[in-house]
Amino acid sequence: MINPFKRATGAEPHGHDDARYPVRKTEAQWREQLDPGQFKVARQAATERPFTGKFWDHWADGVYRCVGCATELFRSNTKFDAGCGWPSYYEEIAPGRVERITDASLGMLRVEVRCAACGTHLGHVFDDGPLPSGERYCINSAAIDFAAAS
Repeated sequence: MINPFKRATGAEPHGHDDARYPVRKTEAQWREQLDPGQFKVARQAATERPFTGKFWDHWADGVYRCVGCATELFRSNTKFDAGCGWPSYYEEIAPGRVERITDASLGMLRVEVRCAACGTHLGHVFDDGPLPSGERYCINSAAIDFAAAS
């Protein structure tokens, strides 16, 4: 069960450019690396419209990585069709790759997920996913890229 009131580390929420992230870039470097849509999602916590991202209906075998720093986040065999229009996974590739942050924006209480290495906003995690975890990581396609299995 997700505790929506604490980050995984127990610290207070912090900005996407906080010095606690090991991968750090200037805003100019982020803007040079990411296209405008990726920048809005990854660095400004925007959400792409459902059923529009390149990975919502993508089922190839491989690994989904952070668009900001290439950290491996999710394996394709944990992806499932949640019917929500965003890529959905039931677990991260390894503990500690994804950071959880309380998100009280838009009049809702949710759990935001970010890349733990660079602070890229990925999406949100909910407790309505399939077994074995019961979680649904609802991820913006603009925040990830894909490396096909070789």
